[in-house]
Amino acid sequence: MTEEELDPALREDMIAKHIDIGLTLDILNRYNRGDFDHFAKVVPSGVPPIDGIGVVDIRDRNPDRILFRFSKDKALANLQKNGISLSGDLAPERGTVFERREGTEIFLSFTTDALKTIGEQMLWRCAYGVLNGGSATSYADLKKNRAIDEALFSALKSSFERFAAQYRDMPKGLTPGYINPDGSPGATFLELKMRARLLSAQKLRHQHRREPFMPLFQMTSTANHDQLMRAYEDLQHSPFLASLAAEVGLRASDWLSGIQPMIAAYTHSAEGRPKRIFDRAYSREHCALALPGGHGQSFMVLADVFRELQRKGMRYAMLSNVDNIGAYADPVELAILGISGKPAGFDFSFKTPVDLKGGILVYTQDGSKNVVDIGPAIELAEIERLERQGAQILFNCATGMFDLDWLVPHLEEVARNLPLRFSDQNKDAGSYSQAEQVTWEIVSLLPDFIAFAVDKRKRFLAAKMLAEMLLTSGFGIDDASVPVSLRQTGTLLRKGQRWLLEHVYGLRCVGGRWLPREVTRP
Repeated sequence: MTEEELDPALREDMIAKHIDIGLTLDILNRYNRGDFDHFAKVVPSGVPPIDGIGVVDIRDRNPDRILFRFSKDKALANLQKNGISLSGDLAPERGTVFERREGTEIFLSFTTDALKTIGEQMLWRCAYGVLNGGSATSYADLKKNRAIDEALFSALKSSFERFAAQYRDMPKGLTPGYINPDGSPGATFLELKMRARLLSAQKLRHQHRREPFMPLFQMTSTANHDQLMRAYEDLQHSPFLASLAAEVGLRASDWLSGIQPMIAAYTHSAEGRPKRIFDRAYSREHCALALPGGHGQSFMVLADVFRELQRKGMRYAMLSNVDNIGAYADPVELAILGISGKPAGFDFSFKTPVDLKGGILVYTQDGSKNVVDIGPAIELAEIERLERQGAQILFNCATGMFDLDWLVPHLEEVARNLPLRFSDQNKDAGSYSQAEQVTWEIVSLLPDFIAFAVDKRKRFLAAKMLAEMLLTSGFGIDDASVPVSLRQTGTLLRKGQRWLLEHVYGLRCVGGRWLPREVTRP
């Protein structure tokens, strides 16, 4: 199909919605030719166990607990590349690093304290990025939120309707990351992430006075970039950021950006092949639906940003979804990645009943590890089958840390080979299919990676749906009509949220509101 074959009214609507018509038609024509047919859904052979090698359990942060072990020669060489030596308190047998011989090889074992010390020295070479292309349209979608659980949605209905009306169609990062105990909206997802960076700088500024410190980068979209950039100017004056930024001498919201093009939705698979452009959004004639092409496009969209970060002296780049307030730069994870020399590390938590959208860690039929997305790459029925067999499902937290020395030379290869998948959707806009590249399927293209088994309450408080954010903020957990499993999950998530707001984001609850600890009153 060519652009000239589009109905003129549909073409005008696509232009008005900033849809990249050329890219949309290229994907459509390649699909109808069968170019993507080899990207089949995955039938897993099993789930990788926590073995301390490929999957490292870092949930227990007792300072003296040994979290990670690695070959001494390789560890020392990899640390040297980061300008770090094991001397002083980090010297073997000084209480935080231990040396052990196993056969002909010597291994180093690192305690939590040792990893934290090493990781804090590496933060100066780590950039922090968010995938900021999504809007709150799907986030506040009535059908998707009800699908989590009908009883839960009924309990949340009045709050859902209130906040959905306020934030629908906004960039999700500019919506509240939590709701205060008094019912008022809290700081936005983006304010929290910028504040965490400033707090890290505040903590370390006396130890290391180097610039730049943890540069911020983002993938936006043609639909929200200008709105986000205007918001960043206003956020310079945010009470969560302004005084802290002045104290540490950093601008709170300077972002390197890559702008993702929007593509149109396509017809539902029930309409058969060939697919067409979905042109009846919200039951309106010649009305397209503009969607991002999946966060996996970040490796194409952010290619120049990754190269610029490397030129600035960055060795590592953390990348996360904007809606996860548990995604902050963890020195312990950074240290393990640096010691191992592996090209990337990813967070995984144990799956809960609300984890219905996202990826899980599996063994594929050939024995390799992969992250497969629920829906586009693996059916929910397959996951339920694995759970019935007793498998502990590790759910991808959409948080990755990449070694730019590996990633930058491979950017074009990754962008070209990352799977493109179509998934059917049934939302308020209608029944359609969506084409997406999934970021975390990059693991199938990596020579190796580390999977961090993390505490969901502290690392994966994601809000794919507004109902999840409300549940995490305490809504519905005292309602007897809500299933016990969801109330228990909500209670645990709420505890995690409170821990994060206090310990990671430096807030304190005063008069029913979470305020910056440097603010003395509401």
